[in-house]
Amino acid sequence: AGKFINVYTESNILQLDPFQTLDTDGVGQLIQLAVEQAKQVKPEIKIGVCGELGGDAKSIYQFNNWNIDYVSCSPFRVPGAILATAQSQAEESER
Repeated sequence: AGKFINVYTESNILQLDPFQTLDTDGVGQLIQLAVEQAKQVKPEIKIGVCGELGGDAKSIYQFNNWNIDYVSCSPFRVPGAILATAQSQAEESER
């Protein structure tokens, strides 16, 4: 993301670094729409997210809500991704 993101977050232009945590109001809405439409056409389609967002707990929570099937991330983020996925699944089953 470079140095410019810090300027935006420190100036409160952005709440979070969109390269680390999903922007649910912008790109997130496009992802949600794409997933919904793809699964309407082909319900068995597998949809995943790869990269740093695949290891971010807040992003994983949203991906689970949108019926995204899997995430992939760098090895050092895998334990956190597993924990976030389990917590999201447990919370969903309580609803």
